[in-house]
Amino acid sequence: MFLVDRYVIRQVMAPLAIAMTIGLLVLLSERLVRLLDVTLGKKNSIGVIFELLGYLVPHYLGLAIPAALFLGLLFGFNRLSKDSEIDAFMAGGVGLHRLARPVIVLSLVFAVLSLAIFGWLQAHTRYAYRAVLFTVKNVEVFYLAEEGVFMQADSRTFILDKLERGEGSFERIFLYDYRGPQGSETVTAVNGSLIEQDGDPRPVLRLNDGHRLKIEGRPDLRGDTKLPTSTSGTFKQIDTPLGKISGTVFRPRGIDARERTLPELWSILRGNEPVNKMNEVQAEFHKRLVSAGTILILPFLALPFALGTRRGQRAYRFAVALVILVAYHEIIEQGAVATKISQDASPYLTIWLPFICLTVFALWRFSIVCFSLRKDRLEPIYDYLAEIIGRCREMLLRRIGGPA
Repeated sequence: MFLVDRYVIRQVMAPLAIAMTIGLLVLLSERLVRLLDVTLGKKNSIGVIFELLGYLVPHYLGLAIPAALFLGLLFGFNRLSKDSEIDAFMAGGVGLHRLARPVIVLSLVFAVLSLAIFGWLQAHTRYAYRAVLFTVKNVEVFYLAEEGVFMQADSRTFILDKLERGEGSFERIFLYDYRGPQGSETVTAVNGSLIEQDGDPRPVLRLNDGHRLKIEGRPDLRGDTKLPTSTSGTFKQIDTPLGKISGTVFRPRGIDARERTLPELWSILRGNEPVNKMNEVQAEFHKRLVSAGTILILPFLALPFALGTRRGQRAYRFAVALVILVAYHEIIEQGAVATKISQDASPYLTIWLPFICLTVFALWRFSIVCFSLRKDRLEPIYDYLAEIIGRCREMLLRRIGGPA
């Protein structure tokens, strides 16, 4: 029997691995384009991009694991059915429920892995991703600068005439610092460079051979006070930081409920820790448990759709199965949102009820396929879809003049 288990697992793992790899690559590639806009031209930008993508892997794994497992089950058992291998197993006394045992164990392994990802890993990597992205956007303002374009860094506005990002140097800078009632300061310099100082996370500009104009206070538009005093002079070299230290320190983890681990969420729900948005904590806690539990019912949901009659519309079976899974995922997402925004929306109604309904539906379908000879109740739906698509295809071919 262990030989049968290994064979079934091998049939499922091949499409599962392909689906997971393609899914992760597509999701990460889509995010890569947006990260390039943020980090392009920054110091060690390639390293920052890979660091950010690494923090995103657990998030996308949470999406890819159930989808890849579902597709692996569909394609794996569909191949066994299409090649009459399931018939051979059943003729030898190995029932479908016995063939499903290894994939049920496989789903249990993935459920435990997903629980670790949803419960702990995603919380920490989500915070780390936001912290790095905050640092990139707010601390390294200099690397966002473009030649001949005014840039804003806190109260300072500056423009660079010529910029060498690779060397961290520039030529001809104009810098204006508006300080409100305290006045303003204007600095121009022939050239300069970006330097790092211990203990100061802000980018520091070292300016050479420039002029400095400082205005104390600001003029009164009523005209009944004297003009503010000003001082000017030249310098050989000065250092001036960009930004504020308070703005470069990212907030502590846990302000957002999605940055909390499962034990932390449970502690809040038990009242051991004060929190303002209890609805968000409830929605996040129950959604994570349901997301991990859903993986356990995927084998029972996928197998009946993967096994069809010889004349059955297998492609439409797959389509219906995927529509059910996507619709279920969307219902859970919207249920979590409803729980967050409404005091009256119980997570047991908005999140757990759809999970229970899908579980009952999957077990009912699985029991019919494994332990009865009744005709599939959804078979007319597949035939109806095939008929509609066939008619649309014929109409399209007639319109373009091709063979029907």
